[in-house]
Amino acid sequence: MDFFQSQDQARKQTLLLVVFFSLAVISLVVLTNLLVMFLFGYIDSQSLNSTAPTLQFDWQVFLSVGALVIAVILLGSLYKVSALSKGGDAVAEMLGGRLIVDGSGDLDQQKVLNVVEEMAIASGTPVPPVYLLDEDGINAFAAGFSPSDAVIGVTLGCIQQLNRAQLQGVIAHEFSHILNGDMRINIRLIGILHGILIIGLIGYFLLRSASYSRYSRSSRNNGGGAILGLGLGLTVIGFAGTFFGNLIKAAVSRQREYLADASAVQFTRNNMGIANALKRIGGSAAGSRIENPVGAEISHALFAEGVSGFFSSLFATHPPLEDRIRRLDPKWDGNFNVSAAETPEPSSGKTTSRTQSTAENLVSGIAGAGFAASHVGQVGQVRPEVLQQAQALLQKIPPQLRDAIHEPHGARAAIYFLLLNDEEEIRQAQLQYLQAESDDGVFDVLLKLAQETTRIDIAHRLPLIEISLPALRQLSAQQYQRFKNNVRKLVDIDRKVSLFEWSLQKILFHHLDAVFVKIPRQGHKYTSLKQIEKACSLLLSMLIYVGKEKKIDEAQVMQAAKKELGDINLQLLPVTEISLPALNQALDRLNRLTPLLKPRLLKACVICISADHNFSPVEAELFRAIADTLDCPMPPVQL
Repeated sequence: MDFFQSQDQARKQTLLLVVFFSLAVISLVVLTNLLVMFLFGYIDSQSLNSTAPTLQFDWQVFLSVGALVIAVILLGSLYKVSALSKGGDAVAEMLGGRLIVDGSGDLDQQKVLNVVEEMAIASGTPVPPVYLLDEDGINAFAAGFSPSDAVIGVTLGCIQQLNRAQLQGVIAHEFSHILNGDMRINIRLIGILHGILIIGLIGYFLLRSASYSRYSRSSRNNGGGAILGLGLGLTVIGFAGTFFGNLIKAAVSRQREYLADASAVQFTRNNMGIANALKRIGGSAAGSRIENPVGAEISHALFAEGVSGFFSSLFATHPPLEDRIRRLDPKWDGNFNVSAAETPEPSSGKTTSRTQSTAENLVSGIAGAGFAASHVGQVGQVRPEVLQQAQALLQKIPPQLRDAIHEPHGARAAIYFLLLNDEEEIRQAQLQYLQAESDDGVFDVLLKLAQETTRIDIAHRLPLIEISLPALRQLSAQQYQRFKNNVRKLVDIDRKVSLFEWSLQKILFHHLDAVFVKIPRQGHKYTSLKQIEKACSLLLSMLIYVGKEKKIDEAQVMQAAKKELGDINLQLLPVTEISLPALNQALDRLNRLTPLLKPRLLKACVICISADHNFSPVEAELFRAIADTLDCPMPPVQL
């Protein structure tokens, strides 16, 4: 299954969750009404000295009770989802996670940070912050609404008991959840189950209140017994709802775990890494248990089963450990005792040593269809050779830059440094502005970077942006707004916007706005490219005009792109109708395409970019910025 199919399936599973949730709510409404009518109908009949109690059905009571139950469940769910609206950070903090920062001096923590950065660079996703849980069990999770606000959580047992290859398998598994759209489903499951649980909690509260209140015998006869019965009934109904909710959670989660295991093998080309990580769990006294009481709420998002109990097999959100291992290692003999040294590192193969030129990758003519398909086919995928290249690339980044971008002051200084102009006069104007407007300490770090680093390789620019994101997410809202204004001002000083400057802003603000700006999350709105013909025309026209090294037949290129998009009214717009604000609005609309339509649009983009038989590093950055804005994580483009 490719990235776009996985996203589409996740969208369908979200709709399925809505159906399950609706059925659960209807069941709770009916059960609560039956309870209320039975209790109060029975008590009324007793008060009238009736020999046989009768149950009176009243539609007004039914609707009133139903509205109250629905309101309680929805408010409970919305409260929980709102509490988690910060994204993955809120989930990690709920579990008592502690943010890992670079430079701590702990080799195990540095190991997991390195693995996460490599996987993020290779997959084209923003580097997520990493949280450490003080748990002995071997476990991990990915949480968030989107890759922009995602985090990775790992337990102390995970980083201490697994070697690098095993840890890489676990992290690859979690990145699969990020890429396949599982995280949003997981957070919605937490909210749904909390809403259903509220009914039981209300019942428990009524039960305790009725038990400890000082009712006389006559007061109990007049209604105290009804309250006691109502509390007991709501407790049973609430926890019965949770029982079925957990069954839904388990059913939704299990198959996604098999997919994530398979993806981890595909990403690393090392089935024994994740297989031996699972064996280490089976052979560990602590297993994969999460002792934190909140762990039960997020059990479905963990790498392995995090809770145990009487109904653990019934409520299991993960397939049995043995089944997962045998799928990965068919020759497994059932022995869980695996030493940390037994996992082989993935073989480098021939692909890592071969450097392909742009000419070798480009196809002849505007055809580009195969070239476009090969690039778009990489979206949401982690290829082993690219993962190894990401490891090598990170090692080549100047040490002073690599160290700086892991803390907020250095991360801001590094972004400013990327935007400094080569022309001395403009560069001095930028520095003067920053000296007056940057936060305390940032300008000093920038000057130090400028003195120690002469030039940044083009291949390092996007990785530097992506690695800086966790540190930039630690800014306050006021600091972020100041940083954002400064970035825009640095770009505007020379009154020109280069392709790189536009790409940097799109990537940076697309991910950071998701964290700092409370923009309502918008779903997929457009099911046909015909609905957004003008936005398609504007984006493709811009790509035809910019970055070309030789003259092309612009109309012919647009026809080739139109052929890829199908029967839509695609037009080559004049340059005068293309502006950055209009382009940004067009991309916002295009991002609301359903997942299965986006690969066709990306293929058309590649056709327009490569129309001059050239795909330069700057154009590769531009293409990745467009894909990123469309929430299509694009790995580094092979040139």
